[in-house]
Amino acid sequence: MSYHIDITRTRQSGLSAVDFDNIPFGRVFSDHMFIADYEDGQWINPRIEPFARFSMHPAAMVLHYGQAIFEGMKASKSWDGKALLFRPEDHARRFNYSAYRTCMPAFPEELFLEALHTLVDLDKDWIPPQEGSALYMRPYMFANDEFIGVKPSMKYKCIIFTGPVGPYYPKPVSLIADEHYVRAAVKGGTGDVKVAGNYAASLLPAKLANDMGYDQVMWLDSNEFRYIQEVGTMNIFFVIDGTVVTPDLNGGILAGITRDSIIAILKDKGYALEERPITIDEVLEAYQAGKLQEVFGSGTAAVVAHVAKMSVKGVEMTLPPVEDRKIGEMVKQEINMLRAAKMEDTRGWIVPVKSYQLADA
Repeated sequence: MSYHIDITRTRQSGLSAVDFDNIPFGRVFSDHMFIADYEDGQWINPRIEPFARFSMHPAAMVLHYGQAIFEGMKASKSWDGKALLFRPEDHARRFNYSAYRTCMPAFPEELFLEALHTLVDLDKDWIPPQEGSALYMRPYMFANDEFIGVKPSMKYKCIIFTGPVGPYYPKPVSLIADEHYVRAAVKGGTGDVKVAGNYAASLLPAKLANDMGYDQVMWLDSNEFRYIQEVGTMNIFFVIDGTVVTPDLNGGILAGITRDSIIAILKDKGYALEERPITIDEVLEAYQAGKLQEVFGSGTAAVVAHVAKMSVKGVEMTLPPVEDRKIGEMVKQEINMLRAAKMEDTRGWIVPVKSYQLADA
């Protein structure tokens, strides 16, 4: 099914002002954005407009009750200049899973994908050519009803905008295991969906970690503060004596698409891999025995973020230098090579951007 997306092109592109060799993450935005409205039980008026501010009613329900979800995606360029998406269908499905958990309407996956393709095709010149850089895409949905009262909104907006980005973590990061705050409950909460409130709850502990000289928090479970969940805004992997271990999806951990990609790559290459509960005690014991070889986070923004040091129960653990690590750097390079079409995609992850309606726009 093809949707009709009205397109209004910008009269003056901001592209000429962008220095692609020096892009601050999340501060530069492309020329256009996609918008659709939900009213009277259906999504209406899908359109692409020049990127601009928009007005909101003071009683917009998202501002009071937090019904807001989002996705993070990247578009890249192949070696010969073609615009590419990475696993867009999986992002569409996860977007709707987040919507379901927050009692928001599903967004038609076909429209989600068509909007992505059309928007990226329109702004494909904004995709940075440098390796490790990309065009970041931010689909999000929020409650827009003008009402004060705790119930699901009757009106919503879905918006997608984009912006060129460089590497999210240009150097290895430091972590501290937080034994007081948690990012989300293990079961029954919203830890496995991309709800805006999860990130709001992470800001204070992240600031406290920064004040102590650490880049990010290693999140532990909400019951015993023993089981490792995530790190910062990423999933986490450990390499212990040659075996890759990552926490299993227990209802409190986001089903990261980069995480899933890394797992598939490791399995295809025959690495020993375990998805299971892992405790900070196990990690500490592995470090003290000289068996903790790598720790890295994974996510759309960073792909792979190597961990240089960790503080667990007051013990400072310094990890081997990145040049001595094999697994984290290998999966990062493979995903980046796939995104640049420099290696064969045997899994159907890479989707060339299609032109839907631009010829008629």
